[in-house]
Amino acid sequence: MLYLVPTPIGNLGDISIRSKEILADADLILAEDTRNTGKLLKLLEIENKMWSFHAHNEHHQVEKVIELLESESTIAMVTDAGTPGISDPGYLLVKACHEAEIQVSCLPGATAFVPALASSGIPSDKFFFEGFLPQKKGRQTRWQELSELTYTIVLYESPYRVLKCLQEIVHHCGAERIVCVVREISKIHEEVKRGLASDILEDFKNRPSIKGEFVIIVAGK
Repeated sequence: MLYLVPTPIGNLGDISIRSKEILADADLILAEDTRNTGKLLKLLEIENKMWSFHAHNEHHQVEKVIELLESESTIAMVTDAGTPGISDPGYLLVKACHEAEIQVSCLPGATAFVPALASSGIPSDKFFFEGFLPQKKGRQTRWQELSELTYTIVLYESPYRVLKCLQEIVHHCGAERIVCVVREISKIHEEVKRGLASDILEDFKNRPSIKGEFVIIVAGK
């Protein structure tokens, strides 16, 4: 069996008891970055074998992992933070498991967009998860499509492109579109900032530095 094991996106206390048990009992742990996962395992007092499995090598690793799973190994997959397969490596391996009739189980747990959406005060009965926008080619076209959606949009963004993203929201969606920027979820400096797109943009323009991982919630048209 392949287990997809969510890991904390901020506070390490968010790890579940079941996640710890599976990480301890698995025959192998696939880690996006073995250094980051090694720190988590050390904190949890777990010693286990790890393989590197990330966006740059997953195409080459999938076949090896499937062979191990077919030999009745139990494998746990983790990413640096959050749930594997959600804007992180995992999709290719899960697809290959289904094709090989290998059982897959995803534990419930941390993912950034759910707490961001819930705390935004923006309608969540229907929403579109965009994740990371294209960095260059196709970005403007994508914004033109997203700006016409009548339900909530969920974006992921890095601190280096937050201002650009907020400027694009104002340009494509309008200055009065309601936006909520959620930063550093479950960490010490967690922040939820909600308001008109133009006001949120001005707030971040006036900050001396912009740090953290961001989820941006945009109200529908």
